[in-house]
Amino acid sequence: MSGKPDVVVLDYGSGNIHSAVRALERAGAQVTLTKDTESVLNASGLVVPGVGAFAAVMSALREIDGPRWIGRRIAGSRPVLGICVGHQVMFDRGVEHGIPAEGLGEWPGEVTALPEDAVVPHMGWNTVRPPEDSVLFEGLKDERFYFVHSYAVQSWDFDQSIESMNPPKVTWSHHGTDFIAAVENGPLSATQFHPEKSGDAGMQLLRNWILSL
Repeated sequence: MSGKPDVVVLDYGSGNIHSAVRALERAGAQVTLTKDTESVLNASGLVVPGVGAFAAVMSALREIDGPRWIGRRIAGSRPVLGICVGHQVMFDRGVEHGIPAEGLGEWPGEVTALPEDAVVPHMGWNTVRPPEDSVLFEGLKDERFYFVHSYAVQSWDFDQSIESMNPPKVTWSHHGTDFIAAVENGPLSATQFHPEKSGDAGMQLLRNWILSL
């Protein structure tokens, strides 16, 4: 036993997986790249990466029964971290080229195109506005993170009227319009940006997540 938290990166055919694996290892986790059901369910943390089109990512996840395993982990308060399109699919749906596709529905919201007057794809470094009580962004005030995307969730419609609930922590960024850059909601966290490509700031964010496992 290494004493390091064990983290599974979900292997469902998405690109950019190996850079995420290496970053998580540098951040202090013992990482396995797999789609093995037992490993996915029992690991201390599960990372859901994603690049490309929303519908294609959802299709690939369904091929390995990913929505079921992700849902079981969240229902059992087992930590999950989504990255980029892995963040987007946590919402109700995505609309690309006018065609809607169902997401995992963990959060209400629709992934839509960034404004036409914004330069797309939004590629490069950008600041974010996390809430004061953020765990992911602890010690990361005024840092910048690396984004590569043309679509985003541009409004937050979560019903926070139930006082007994701990409301999700929502982090915003801006590119042509405000959009959701990250969400922390109990066992489920997700970032629109790529922490594995975000230098020291991204590494600290991954450490913050790993320390919370």
